[in-house]
Amino acid sequence: MTYDLILALVAFAFVSSITPGPNNVMLMASGANFGLRRSVPHMLGISLGHGFMVGLIGLGLAEVFAREPMVRSVLLVLCTSYLLFLAWKIANAAPPREADVEGKPFTFLQAAAFQWVNPKAIYMGITAQTYYAPENAGWIGAVTVALVFASVNLPCVSLWAWMGTKIRRWLGTPARLRAFNWTMATLLVATLVPLLMPIV
Repeated sequence: MTYDLILALVAFAFVSSITPGPNNVMLMASGANFGLRRSVPHMLGISLGHGFMVGLIGLGLAEVFAREPMVRSVLLVLCTSYLLFLAWKIANAAPPREADVEGKPFTFLQAAAFQWVNPKAIYMGITAQTYYAPENAGWIGAVTVALVFASVNLPCVSLWAWMGTKIRRWLGTPARLRAFNWTMATLLVATLVPLLMPIV
């Protein structure tokens, strides 16, 4: 992989990882509701889980998506349904003091598995492997793209969880927390709009 191609991939990974999306909205809500330390498995699950998915896409899943349009349609229905469910859970999250006892942030495996029903994450992986994997590089190119993407992604998503912790104190009243959680839930649903536009 050439130096210019790596720089282009890093730029794409940064822009696509730092901008709002299901992962980032959920991490900000997690940081606000559970704190940074308890959100670490969530952050690692996103970055490593997404990197793993990007690698598999480069090793052949992209071909499956291209040849079988029905797979894409089924995935879209699953993604949409699950994100709507998560938005409902965020909107009805317990206040911080209650969350410390009753609520549970995403585990590493839950966050990693979520990447497979996250439309933005899937399209990011397909785009990365389609445009930035070196031609004729085989599995080495696919794995390199995945490793670069995961390395850039982790600090980007961590920033969102950290921002959530910064507003944690301000959310000390039930009314403010309720407003914040409903805003996050609405933003999570809004992340679906650009992905659903081509089929409406």
